[in-house]
Amino acid sequence: MPALPSLRQLSYLVELAERLNFREAAEAQFVTQSTLSAGIKELETQLGVQLVERDRRTVRLTAVGEEVVMRARGLLAAAFDLVDSARSAVRPLSGPLRLGTIPTIAPFLLPAVLPPLRRAYPGLKLYLREDLTERILERLRAGSLDVALIALPYDTDDLHVQPLFKDEFWFVAPENDPAAQAKEIAVRKVDPADVLLLEDGHCLRSHAIAACGPRRGWEPKLEATSLYTLIQMVEGGMGVTLLPEITLKAGILKSTHLIARPFAAPAPSRTLALAARPTSPRLGDVALLADFMIEHHSRAGRPGIPAVRRHQPRA
Repeated sequence: MPALPSLRQLSYLVELAERLNFREAAEAQFVTQSTLSAGIKELETQLGVQLVERDRRTVRLTAVGEEVVMRARGLLAAAFDLVDSARSAVRPLSGPLRLGTIPTIAPFLLPAVLPPLRRAYPGLKLYLREDLTERILERLRAGSLDVALIALPYDTDDLHVQPLFKDEFWFVAPENDPAAQAKEIAVRKVDPADVLLLEDGHCLRSHAIAACGPRRGWEPKLEATSLYTLIQMVEGGMGVTLLPEITLKAGILKSTHLIARPFAAPAPSRTLALAARPTSPRLGDVALLADFMIEHHSRAGRPGIPAVRRHQPRA
């Protein structure tokens, strides 16, 4: 029987394929660069093919290397599932659970959810990774994540998806903005030309555009790299924006001079959801985690609607 590649060798190759940088791949694998390079060289020798092209400036996969990486991801995912299956048979929501989530959810939902989750399941060791939706789902499919906390709609046809709850959008503007004086905002009255959005790559951008309907004018004059930057731009008088309800509950507008107003029904929204591989042995844990998050959300009230402060004229 020919010598088979080790899972460690395959993980080195997959990491290098994602980063195309030996130093960064070695750091991600917690080994030295020479160890990672030697492991990939041994893999090439075992398979009898060149997998990686390297010179002083660039690293790229050969055509065979790309095929091997694709198959290696499947093998690694199956190996992770095997280990997780054995661990989850002991007790639910215990042991390591690798959760990926996105920047427009992680800092606003998880700080309130994780402490009670740890108290309810003290044997759980949660490892978090924050990234854009596309990269989170790539890692989920490859087996380096167990579950992803994302926002829908998004292409998840090949995944097991557990919807959690709707996260409504709110209209956010400077408190002296005429539109902010109303208690509810009609979506049709929002001018796309005034709305500031996140840059391309953030699913919240497409969700906000879809929420307001297929109208012309969605070419924002300014784009932000994060929600906190977006808030600063709105406070600077550069426009208005749409924010998810969970960000308001987390106090993102605290210490600002901005005001949030709900949209009139039917309010535009996105749906938060957990996603996992349909073959994952952690589907039972995903269901428990979903129930926990849904219950936590149901106990939290809607954000308050502060009155607009009237500025006193200067003496």
